[in-house]
Amino acid sequence: MYDYRSIRLSSKQKILPLGLCLLPALASAQSSVTLYGTLDVGLLFTNKTLNTTTGENGGKQISLINAGLEPSNFGFQGQEDLGGGMKATFQLESGFSLVNGHFENSNGGVFGRQAWLALDGVFGRLKAGVQYSPFVLAIYEADPRNAGQFGTAFSVYGDQTFVGTFNPNAITYSSPSFAGFSGSVMYALGGVAGDFRAGQQYSISARYSYGGLVVNAAMYDSTSGNSTPSLGTFQQPFDGRMIGIGYNFGPLTVKGSFTSYKIPTTSVNGALMGGANNVWNVGFDYFPLPQLDLNSGVWYIRDPHDSDNHSIVGALTTRYFLSKSTSLYVEVGAANNHGREHTGLSIDNALFGAPGTTIGAVFGINKRF
Repeated sequence: MYDYRSIRLSSKQKILPLGLCLLPALASAQSSVTLYGTLDVGLLFTNKTLNTTTGENGGKQISLINAGLEPSNFGFQGQEDLGGGMKATFQLESGFSLVNGHFENSNGGVFGRQAWLALDGVFGRLKAGVQYSPFVLAIYEADPRNAGQFGTAFSVYGDQTFVGTFNPNAITYSSPSFAGFSGSVMYALGGVAGDFRAGQQYSISARYSYGGLVVNAAMYDSTSGNSTPSLGTFQQPFDGRMIGIGYNFGPLTVKGSFTSYKIPTTSVNGALMGGANNVWNVGFDYFPLPQLDLNSGVWYIRDPHDSDNHSIVGALTTRYFLSKSTSLYVEVGAANNHGREHTGLSIDNALFGAPGTTIGAVFGINKRF
């Protein structure tokens, strides 16, 4: 029987061992190109929605959504052995919607999720191109619900900003592990002619692991960003810090984290968003059976300057694997908002929540390849 705990976010199968059709330059016994992807679609229900004009409750919804559990995507990943312990690696990844066939979660580009080239060796990894920041990767690792689309650290984070997710013009160095310690540092150029500082982004992370214990911390700073038209959604002003801890007890993993971030206050969909927020989280991921995954998490969000602005979000997922790559899932959750907080339950179709308590659920199917 398969041990489904070992499955990563996107399973991968080597379909072109020599890369002859896609990349002739990699045609050698030491080269490979991999096609991978995730298909995910679900039926979402919420008892409230945010009215984009009034900022109040707009009523119930039942909708077919893309990415109820994980973002639908596909990509190519490859590597070439350069000898002497060195290799060249690359990744191209695009997001799309199963609901309408359009690009989605892809920053407006064909390969807007990831498009990078890296050099790996005993020195670590040097990577350049569109990529996830060390800050966002640290949030992902500290999320007990695996940073999915419904009631997770990413839906809470995305309610405020997506800065740090798909970083253009980025260069990252990641160190090898020394006695359990490792780290990453990223610098992304703003790319604005005549204003070198505009849109610059910095991110640093540190990680320690020992046995089942993992501790990570990270920061992200793009406060030099401004409203220059050439800057994209992921290059706007943002300042964030986080620290997370987790421990694996075999079939059970428990995690907790604290995140603090600040963005400019703006009006989005009729509601006042942004400002400063502190976020506390705790949760677990449990495999009672190799093919059954249960995970849950609770997030408390609070404005450190005004205690009247606060939210609490909680969710539970039951996921059953029909095979190593196909699963059915049911997710239930609730979000309670006060003051100017409008935290939603789902990145797709319920990113912003209405005042008071919103209850929601998703029933879906997920296929990895």
